[in-house]
Amino acid sequence: MAHKIEALLDYIKTRFDSEPKSQLHIGEAMGLWTYQAAIADEIPVLEMALNTTTDDVLMELINEAKELATEQRKILEEFMLKEGVPLSNSAESKPKSDPNAIPLGAKSTDMEIANLLAAKVTSNIVMCATNITQSVRSDVGLMWIRFHTEKSIYGMDLKTKMREHGWIKMPPSFYPPGAPHQ
Repeated sequence: MAHKIEALLDYIKTRFDSEPKSQLHIGEAMGLWTYQAAIADEIPVLEMALNTTTDDVLMELINEAKELATEQRKILEEFMLKEGVPLSNSAESKPKSDPNAIPLGAKSTDMEIANLLAAKVTSNIVMCATNITQSVRSDVGLMWIRFHTEKSIYGMDLKTKMREHGWIKMPPSFYPPGAPHQ
């Protein structure tokens, strides 16, 4: 699926390559900086989550999230440096530790970790969507479309696995006033 998305983005990119490059506007620069700060700080949090769980499925989801954040961060930082946008300060990587050595009162549960992942991916998707709408430059907009698509695909897989493992938090059913209850 990722190859299809990349092929589509490459096609779209060729349609806009002839556009003259303008300076980033302040909204584009702020969007770049904010997202870079968010994913740069997300990576150490994911490392802490890896140090907390022993569940193989959750560790796989965390590793996928970390790989995606690391790749997006690299692309974003290269672009920002090329455009003269300063990078944010970010937290340091966390060393590996034994999840079984963490006291229960200090240890996050698998459900808490999975829902943290869901909150982070949701936040990332919203930031990408906002930045898509604020982008004037085509190259910037295409980068946000790529990031949005990658995070959305990851989010769908995350939601499926959360549902399968009972980690997803479901709000109560809504019955409009006067509607029959089933």
